[in-house]
Amino acid sequence: MPRRALALTASVAAALMLAACAQETSGGSSSSAPAPASSAAETSSAPATSAAPETSAAPSPTETPDACAKESLPLINPGTLTIGTDSPAYPPYFVDDDPTNGQGFESAVAYAVAEGLGFTPEEVTWTVVPFNKSYAPGGKDFDFDINQISITPKRAEVVTFSDGYYTVNQAVIALDGSPVAGATSLAELKDAKLGAQVGTTSLQYITDFVQPGSDPFVYNDTNDAKSALKNGQIDAIVVDLPTAYYITAVEIPKGKIVGQFPAVEGGEQFGLLFQKDNPLVTCVNQVLAELKDSGELQAIQDQWLAGEAAPYFTE
Repeated sequence: MPRRALALTASVAAALMLAACAQETSGGSSSSAPAPASSAAETSSAPATSAAPETSAAPSPTETPDACAKESLPLINPGTLTIGTDSPAYPPYFVDDDPTNGQGFESAVAYAVAEGLGFTPEEVTWTVVPFNKSYAPGGKDFDFDINQISITPKRAEVVTFSDGYYTVNQAVIALDGSPVAGATSLAELKDAKLGAQVGTTSLQYITDFVQPGSDPFVYNDTNDAKSALKNGQIDAIVVDLPTAYYITAVEIPKGKIVGQFPAVEGGEQFGLLFQKDNPLVTCVNQVLAELKDSGELQAIQDQWLAGEAAPYFTE
């Protein structure tokens, strides 16, 4: 073959070899390109993965502080729990006409509720609220009132009540020297002349629990029943226990509480009284539930309302 042909052939071969190398180089770059991309993706995803727990641990926009925390409570005077009751305040609900001493059933209950809300005794203030004014419509100058106030639908139209903290017992009052002054059982009451106000749970207790041999004496109001007792026309009257304490302490000092009947589940109850729709009642109800569950509320009741002055009648 001529030398020129050989030279051309060699040049063509060299060109083909260069083209092949270029293609391999280009192909190698394309095949290796995903690797850096994948590496970059891994690098960029690492911070996102590590940051996720921090994002999930952040407070949710919907989360709110504890509404029953002391600093969150809607109070008349910030930092102070203001409690109302009447004056004078009688035993056994208060002792020495002094609600601030923590003695007596309702004073003890008030301070137990205050403690459950996070208040010390020094952070509790008392204010005088006449009984009839407490459940009148309108604004209140107390956070809640405690004053043997029965929960009734009519009152609840203009004020808000807590859950009941005491189910009212019925009691028998007699004068010293009465035939039933020393009675300790229902059987000893069956032959007695018993009286009560018409339409009351007191009258119902006579008929349902005592079941006397003769019809009870029925009066238009408690004043008439008290007059009949003082005049010796009947042997005893039946009233709710709180009224019995008041009558024997103030109105008929010669009278005595012979005994009390066991409370009926779901019966008349006392409640703490709040201004209508006061949200504080929700937190107070939580505290009352805790006091009931722990037995503390019952212990307070046993200490102040189940003493020798008002023993329970036996069957």
